[in-house]
Amino acid sequence: MILFTYDKTFDGLLSCVFFAYEKKKFPDRILSESDQKPLFVDEQYYVCTEKEKSGRVWKGLEKKLSKFAQNMMLSVWLSELPEAEMLLFRYIRKNIDHPQGIEMNFGDDDVLRIKDIAQKVANDARRLIQFVRFQETADGIWFAPVSPRYNVLSLIAPHFKSRYAGQPWIIYDTNRNIGLYYDTRSVAEVSFAQKDLPDLKTGGLDEEKLSGEEASFQEMWREYFKSITIKERINLKLQRQHMPRRYWKYLTEMQ
Repeated sequence: MILFTYDKTFDGLLSCVFFAYEKKKFPDRILSESDQKPLFVDEQYYVCTEKEKSGRVWKGLEKKLSKFAQNMMLSVWLSELPEAEMLLFRYIRKNIDHPQGIEMNFGDDDVLRIKDIAQKVANDARRLIQFVRFQETADGIWFAPVSPRYNVLSLIAPHFKSRYAGQPWIIYDTNRNIGLYYDTRSVAEVSFAQKDLPDLKTGGLDEEKLSGEEASFQEMWREYFKSITIKERINLKLQRQHMPRRYWKYLTEMQ
């Protein structure tokens, strides 16, 4: 077995591709340094991330793959699934080695799996856009905790940057302790101290952290939601189909 270890970045993965072709060593597993290593390894290599080499690999893929296929690859990376590294490595290798590429060869198991994962990630991002609920904080920032299945914040940021261009906001992934802060000019990555995470995971900020009107608006929204509900027409199965239960945690109307 040939094992590659790397720094768990997308540039690092592309550097693994460059290293493999350069050394004529193709891995059976690609893991981060913190991952559990297999017991029996014949050869092990640590691949350093090199921007120049990863850039060369990506430029080569841009010549072979459509934008659609490139975006599918990035979505698979954002899935953070254990299989993602080797799946992407095989997909990249097949496209490099095949004269015409294989991006739409749905007779290939890897192509099918890439498409399936990319679709699930895209669906998670679309759902998140629908179910984000902002709360106005005392310092005038609109805050929204989320807990997506996949690491999709970068996919939804352009929508909110365009939709709420004139107000500062934070969308925070409580599963990964990472968020995006928009200051009305640019988007930056932020994180909170570990001690603050338990409160963030509850979905609601303490009243002293909210603006003067936010608590009242939340209560009015809950009352409105109740008032438009027709009890005789409640269909929980249909409701969960259109609004999956895993998104309810941070919905004001479901508190």
